[in-house]
Amino acid sequence: MKTILITGSSSGIGLGIAREFAKTKQYNLVLNGLEANGPQIAADLAKEFGIKTIFSPANMLKPAELRDMVKTAVDTFGSVDVLVNNAGIQHVSPIEDFPDEKWDAIIGINLTSAFHLSKAVWPGMKAKKFGRIINIASAHGLVASEFKSAYVASKHGIVGFTKTLALEGAPYGITCNAICPGYVKTPLVEKQIADQAKAHQLSESEVISKVMLYKQAVKEFVSVESLGQLALFLASEQANTLTGASIPVDGGWNAQ
Repeated sequence: MKTILITGSSSGIGLGIAREFAKTKQYNLVLNGLEANGPQIAADLAKEFGIKTIFSPANMLKPAELRDMVKTAVDTFGSVDVLVNNAGIQHVSPIEDFPDEKWDAIIGINLTSAFHLSKAVWPGMKAKKFGRIINIASAHGLVASEFKSAYVASKHGIVGFTKTLALEGAPYGITCNAICPGYVKTPLVEKQIADQAKAHQLSESEVISKVMLYKQAVKEFVSVESLGQLALFLASEQANTLTGASIPVDGGWNAQ
């Protein structure tokens, strides 16, 4: 059994990825999040799929907690073979009004946490001559949109960080890739739809077609299952020469 650690995995994309890995029954799962019901989510996955899971409430803004989470995973399961840096937050605001504390939090959670966690798992992966680091970036890691300065900066940073780890990891059997989704139907996006409908005085269907999916050629939300299946392939032995890539899963957004 290999072990996978997924940040921000008590809901949304992270939980979707966790479920896809759980279905294989080939991975121990280390789940993470700030939701109060996180331990129950981990226990439910363990029961449903007959696997071993643990839950960590480690805060992405606290490097010591991140290092402790990796240590607990290694102490429990022997190694961390796959790391998915998924945790992320968003704030939308014109640059002149963008709160300083929101910038710091977005960069810290979306980008800096990936550095601390990758650094923590690296020695173990080097020793085993095997490791998979999968960074959940965004279509906004490849292109920009107005009013999302911190988010776009953090996701572009993740893409660059991915390339560096790919180069450093190549001699040791460690690959690093980024998945760059378009809009994914998660509770976070559901809330954004409602908020934008209210702000722009549009129906929710108009927000989806005229705002969210406007730049996508395929006018459909990305499914968490498809992201999980891609992550599974990137974690596999067969993906040993696929590294340093930033893979758009965005309905053709970046084809324009």
